Amino acid sequence: MKKIMVLLSVLALTIGNGCKDEKKEGSGPSQMEKVMAVHDELMPKMGTISKLVAELNTKTDSTETGMAYEKAKKDLQVAHQDMMDWMKDIGDRFDYEEIMKGKELSEEKEKWLQEEELKIEDLKRKINSSIEKAEALLRAQRSVPPSQELEN
Repeated sequence: MKKIMVLLSVLALTIGNGCKDEKKEGSGPSQMEKVMAVHDELMPKMGTISKLVAELNTKTDSTETGMAYEKAKKDLQVAHQDMMDWMKDIGDRFDYEEIMKGKELSEEKEKWLQEEELKIEDLKRKINSSIEKAEALLRAQRSVPPSQELEN
């Protein structure tokens, strides 16, 4: 766990400093930059996931509504873990120079990058969907007056 936290900290710091690619004028972002842009878009949502999990955790119980909260919580936790796994996996497949500096990739690594792009796009859908579902569930619960909640 400690290694994962260190890896995440290093990854966050290096990404926070931005890519310093030496690119030709007018060229668009590389495939790696596109993949990492999705990563950068998703990272702030990890905090949202944690907050939603904490809120849902207080509402889970053996009732039908409580079980819906439990499912939403599990979906968020799976999405969060999948993000952590993806970051570890991309760090295992590519080195710092390849991720952050635009170092040319081997043919094999080009194929890997294709896979990673598909994975991060799928992860984006999973994260966004789990957050939307959890927020909708919590909004619906907040709109039910307490007297009606007791009757259900």
